[in-house]
Amino acid sequence: MKAIVFGQFGGPDVLHEADIEVPQPSPGQVRVRVKAAGLNALDGKIRSGMLEAIRPTTLPAVPGGELAGVVDALGEGVSEVQVGDEVLGWSDTGSYAQYALATTVALKPAGLDWQHAVALPVAGETAERVLNLLGVTAGETVLMHGASGAVGTLAVQLATARGARVIATAGPSNQGYLASLGATATVYGEGLVERVRALAPYGVDAVFDLAGKGALEDSITLRGGTERIVTIADFGARRLGITFSQGSPERSTVRLAALAQDAAAGKLVTTVTAYPLAEAATAQQVSDAGHVRGKLVLTVD
Repeated sequence: MKAIVFGQFGGPDVLHEADIEVPQPSPGQVRVRVKAAGLNALDGKIRSGMLEAIRPTTLPAVPGGELAGVVDALGEGVSEVQVGDEVLGWSDTGSYAQYALATTVALKPAGLDWQHAVALPVAGETAERVLNLLGVTAGETVLMHGASGAVGTLAVQLATARGARVIATAGPSNQGYLASLGATATVYGEGLVERVRALAPYGVDAVFDLAGKGALEDSITLRGGTERIVTIADFGARRLGITFSQGSPERSTVRLAALAQDAAAGKLVTTVTAYPLAEAATAQQVSDAGHVRGKLVLTVD
């Protein structure tokens, strides 16, 4: 099968197309004929070697942690899905490939296309996990730093669905986008504390940092302490006494299926930019540069 692999750590240019063996499912796994692979910032950090000390990678490796596609083979003991089912979920093997193995998948609604389906697993789990950690409830004000990406797109909508008000930061070109999702938008950078205080004179109840670009000190100032601040992107969080939240192994197919149903019904908006599998290096270069609106996706076929 065709796959994107890297045999050494480095920039996006270490990614290249190769023919590798089709993986065989172990007990509890399904094999999926991949139609779309989600691209996440984590992919680039693993490829660069940045996370090698805490998340070792065996080389050569296929990137990618989420997929949408058609079940092609079943491992022993699998009964929740059948061959031919259309699914979305998390991949056990790299998803930048024609075939990948998965343990946790949900059925894809017929009204949801592949590209928008694959925008949900990682971003949806991350957004809900952090909103739960923050304890966001109706009537509260949540500040989200760098909210125009894949996770932020869902987090804004999920928080407003809880009845919270969201103040979200992004660059000038994404102000209208955030407003369309239901947020009160403002730009990041110098003067942020004053801008947020003008928008929320009574303060913010919680802070969700998706940017990892030096916003934690301002967040502490706005919160008057470190409570109810969570980052998924700033590795200096613990030095400041702030919670850094990483991916959870407790992935819910029930919640993923519910998000997929909402997306298919138009109740949850996803925004995608798609590249063919062969252009994975270009897509990762765009991801590494930041400022992505919504989700980057690789189409496989």
